[in-house]
Amino acid sequence: MSTFNVPTRAEVSETNQGIFDNLKKAVGFVPNLYATYAHSNNALKNYLDFANAPSSLKAKEKEVVNLAVSEVNGCEYCLSAHTAIAGMNGYTPEQILELRAGRASFDTKLDALARLSQNITENRGNTSEEVLENFFNAGWTKENLIDTISLVGDKTISNYINNTTKIPVDFPAVTLLDK
Repeated sequence: MSTFNVPTRAEVSETNQGIFDNLKKAVGFVPNLYATYAHSNNALKNYLDFANAPSSLKAKEKEVVNLAVSEVNGCEYCLSAHTAIAGMNGYTPEQILELRAGRASFDTKLDALARLSQNITENRGNTSEEVLENFFNAGWTKENLIDTISLVGDKTISNYINNTTKIPVDFPAVTLLDK
């Protein structure tokens, strides 16, 4: 397998250099995964537009999806990044581990979201009727369902890019849960 480098600002297109500058201002650094998107002249902008699009899910709810999907897809980079982000959104380390396992015993509504996200990912969108019914019974809407599926897709793209390129994790590293 060829080795993928994490491109520096000087190695990317002018458009991506501007995005790198904006990321550095907003986040303090350019995460390796985002830099890897910049091997393409278009993928980084397209991904960030998609990832930052309006959603009916709040930031804390998005982290439920991000963690469950990244665990199913075996992406240690995204798990590491979203473990840090989930902590910043108020989740405890124990809650984060539960969310990664597709559960949330501490909140019925989040539990339904975690189970749905895990089920969609494991079954490639052939969602269990029982899981879907539980999602709606927990108070989620059809809009929330569509936004959740979009977020599963968003996170799966990043999971696949990392799992294919195997770029270094630049967040406090976590490992996959034992199955």
